[in-house]
Amino acid sequence: MSAFTTRFAPSPTGRLHRGHALSALTAWTAARAGGGRFILRIEDIDPTRCRPEFEAGVVEDLTWLGLDWDGPIRRQSDHLQDYAGVVDVLGRRGLLYRCFRTRKDILDAIGDAPHGPAEAARPGPHPAEEEATLLAEGRPFAWRLSLDRARAALGVRAWSQLAWVEEGAGPDGERGLIPARPETAGDVVLARKDAGTAYHLAVTHDDALQAVTHVIRGHDLFEATHVQVLIQALMGWPTPTYRHHPLLLDASGRRLAKRDKAETLQSIRERGVDPARVRAELGF
Repeated sequence: MSAFTTRFAPSPTGRLHRGHALSALTAWTAARAGGGRFILRIEDIDPTRCRPEFEAGVVEDLTWLGLDWDGPIRRQSDHLQDYAGVVDVLGRRGLLYRCFRTRKDILDAIGDAPHGPAEAARPGPHPAEEEATLLAEGRPFAWRLSLDRARAALGVRAWSQLAWVEEGAGPDGERGLIPARPETAGDVVLARKDAGTAYHLAVTHDDALQAVTHVIRGHDLFEATHVQVLIQALMGWPTPTYRHHPLLLDASGRRLAKRDKAETLQSIRERGVDPARVRAELGF
């Protein structure tokens, strides 16, 4: 059996706040208590929002909190060819299709879909003649994973057995063996022109590559697990055990977020707050 291995994998799109500290401390504490490994991964596949100064801030903030990590930091932007190779494998198996629809097109379709968002999020391939015209025009496109083709590739039995073990709890208290329902996400984007890979593909690839046995993260990513389990099955990658934990909320009951200007760990540090106090306030 592989040694207990977990990770903290922030996107460097801003400075870390208490919510990040909670997630990092939860994973780090579990790894150290289990005599296992704690990995730091920088998920910087979005070139329009990620910044080197924020990556440096991640290291600074975690070090201030008293956390350490095992092995070198993996920066996803250094490994785009790895992810392109996975896209190529899935494409050659006929599991992907080109989608020229914009995000706005999909959102508009979701608003009009009679059977809900999942239906609209499965736009399907363009007719061959239309696709050829769009390619000739140089129109940008995304590679979407076809749920219909994925189900056919796995077979009815394997599809029905898609599941993961939840040792934490989902937003509604889900725990134990959770049946995966990738259809709730629709035909997800696995790669696009402005970013050679998308989150679901990069994260499942790296979890397999880095032998992550336990994914410890917040409730906000619980639903993402459904499609990630499908990708793991299609690629023959192991499915880790998952431990989702509650999010840290502000006074109004909203989760802390960079976009809402949540107080950063940098600001807390500059106020002279001792890191031991922050750890104690978060239950560590």
